[in-house]
Amino acid sequence: MGVLDIVPAGVLTGDNVRKLFSYAREHKFAIPAINVTSSSTANAVLEAARDIKAPIILQVSQGGSAFFAGKGLANDKQQASILGAVAAAHHIRTVAKAYGVPVVLHSDHCAEKLLPWFDGMLEADEAYFREHQEPLFSSHMLDLSEEPKEQNIATCARYFKRMAPLGLWLEMEIGITGGEEDGVDNTGVDNASLYTQPEDVYEVYKALNPISPNFSIAAAFGNVHGVYKPGNVKLQPQLLGKHQSYTSQKLGSEPAQPLYLVFHGGSGSTKEEIQTAVDNGVVKMNVDTDTQYTYLTGIRDYILKKKDYLLSQVGNPEGPDKPNKKYYDPRVWIREGEKTMAARVKEACRDLGNVDRL
Repeated sequence: MGVLDIVPAGVLTGDNVRKLFSYAREHKFAIPAINVTSSSTANAVLEAARDIKAPIILQVSQGGSAFFAGKGLANDKQQASILGAVAAAHHIRTVAKAYGVPVVLHSDHCAEKLLPWFDGMLEADEAYFREHQEPLFSSHMLDLSEEPKEQNIATCARYFKRMAPLGLWLEMEIGITGGEEDGVDNTGVDNASLYTQPEDVYEVYKALNPISPNFSIAAAFGNVHGVYKPGNVKLQPQLLGKHQSYTSQKLGSEPAQPLYLVFHGGSGSTKEEIQTAVDNGVVKMNVDTDTQYTYLTGIRDYILKKKDYLLSQVGNPEGPDKPNKKYYDPRVWIREGEKTMAARVKEACRDLGNVDRL
């Protein structure tokens, strides 16, 4: 039995998201969540998933959403980020089913100062639900890990009560992911904040599970955003097993792994660290830094290789009157970025055991 035997192709919502994550947890694989900033990057991710027969997660950040709408738009009240997130969601919904793979459509880190962006996406979900009986997105993330623990959990619970009736999944973070990404800078945080305690994870479970089982926890185990060499960051994915066992013991008769866990800041992780995380119930791993770079490499290499055909509209090494349109057409060089990005998405899927899962 494969994934398509339990959930359909296209964007998933409601219990279908939980069915997918449960299947991944049971079969010991995880699904990469790739940040997308344009229709081009979204299509590259979907193409990769189709080629290796894998479910996939596409996610938008607050800054990536604004870029999707257009950097020329004002964003003083998060209006461009809201518009861009909704535009990205509609694009992905329109094309996802054609690629034949299950898709989780997700919004990434939302700190307290960005809650107006979150509110705007929820309003779009509610409007879509009224017409289609499902939300526009599959899931959203609240990252209030910089706030006091009690405030973090209480705010997540408050929003989750609004999300659950729509069939939305909630991802929350407890403990801080270090480094810097998309304008969120945690480079100076205390090292102890990078490692979440099992008691804190159980507090989250107690607060959210009575509302709905459709939630996941990004518990910190030394994670850092950005690129780094393997070994330069002290990841301790074995801690995730302690979270699972602590919550399981508290619940008594529940399964050995009652939690759906998320791996943030995975760039530069060793294969062993990734496997340990998956073995301990990680079902989603964020990938952004590496796919950003590989999108560039395809375009960079094309431009360097074809430089003499890109210096003018007419005239190249084949003759002074030779036209260059077929070399500078954006569909040509952007496609090269899509190819290299798709190759990196496939690599992430292989690292997580997410190949031939349909």
